[in-house]
Amino acid sequence: MIPATAVDATCDRPRVEPVKKPRANALRRLLRRPSAAIGLIVIASFVIIALGAAFIAPYDPVATNFSTVRKAPSIAHWFGTDEIGRDVLSRVVYGARASLLAGVVSVLISISVGVPVGLLAGYAGGVTDMLISRATDALLACPFLILAIALAAFLGPSLTNAMIAIGISATPVFIRLTRGTTLAVKAEDFVLAARAIGNAPWRIAIRHVLPNIVPPLLVQATLAIAAAVIAEASLSFLGLGQQPPQPSWGSMLNTAKNYIDNSPWMAIWPGVSIFLLVLAFNVVGDGLRDALDPRYS
Repeated sequence: MIPATAVDATCDRPRVEPVKKPRANALRRLLRRPSAAIGLIVIASFVIIALGAAFIAPYDPVATNFSTVRKAPSIAHWFGTDEIGRDVLSRVVYGARASLLAGVVSVLISISVGVPVGLLAGYAGGVTDMLISRATDALLACPFLILAIALAAFLGPSLTNAMIAIGISATPVFIRLTRGTTLAVKAEDFVLAARAIGNAPWRIAIRHVLPNIVPPLLVQATLAIAAAVIAEASLSFLGLGQQPPQPSWGSMLNTAKNYIDNSPWMAIWPGVSIFLLVLAFNVVGDGLRDALDPRYS
């Protein structure tokens, strides 16, 4: 007869737990947060609207109809019409393209310039770090939106120039963040070990330091897109961004301010769109900050 302990030992086999990837864990933690999940849904909705604007918009966004000037929302025009009879819904749908394009492209410009410069300053140190840091401090002394307006006015009014202006204005933030995180990471043991075995400085910076500073940069990029959307709307409101008759939420608000008493729907819908998109990027950025935190339990 087999002893009970032997049966238990035979039946109790060690369980092999599957190895969970850090990226999958971070995504799971992000989706577990209701606000971040809703924010992702809102962002995805705006992206779908922007990409499928030609199929979603019921009318041509620049087509005028003087028989339907400033008509209230109705079955024919869900969001009403503007001062020259253009469908507000169609212009809001196409305006999502300008806002998302400005947000993403301007942040890509900031990252492509700010990350290499900040990595150089943080890893090289010495005079290089001092010169880059002082130049960055000088740029940060000027408010972001004021600098963007000045650059856009200098380059000329257009959506392309507005994206360049916003990208340059946001670059100092990425330089400072990259430099600070690089200084922290390069003091870690694995970096010291890579240096001890004879790796070249550029190889250590690219292969060991850069991958470990991506999480804070990703969070900052998400928040920067929200700021860029507001900046693009502000520049368009001032006539320095997307030029009429092409639709932009900022230029729509600029026109709507003259008719706010009699036709409030002209201002409500582009304003609500800006609010929802910016709020969505902000809550997703907050969720990413917590999801990518290695101390998260």
